[in-house]
Amino acid sequence: MLPALPLQNGGAGLVLLLWLVIAAGFLALVYFVYKDAQRNSQHPAFLWAIVVFLAPLLGLILYVLLGRNGGGRGGHSAARESRR
Repeated sequence: MLPALPLQNGGAGLVLLLWLVIAAGFLALVYFVYKDAQRNSQHPAFLWAIVVFLAPLLGLILYVLLGRNGGGRGGHSAARESRR
């Protein structure tokens, strides 16, 4: 007789746990982008959170490249302003 695969013997709990960890990480990412956009973006933070919610990887890349403006607290734009 062939040995049972791990997912055949109560592996549903493991799959559920893995799914919950991934879902919690996803929601934490959306929350982080929302809070960061409130501090470091001139665009509405709620819209950035929606973008990251609907397209996580692409939304995060777009937020980092287009959404952040330094916020005047030690960012690149603040360093540029201090040199003028």
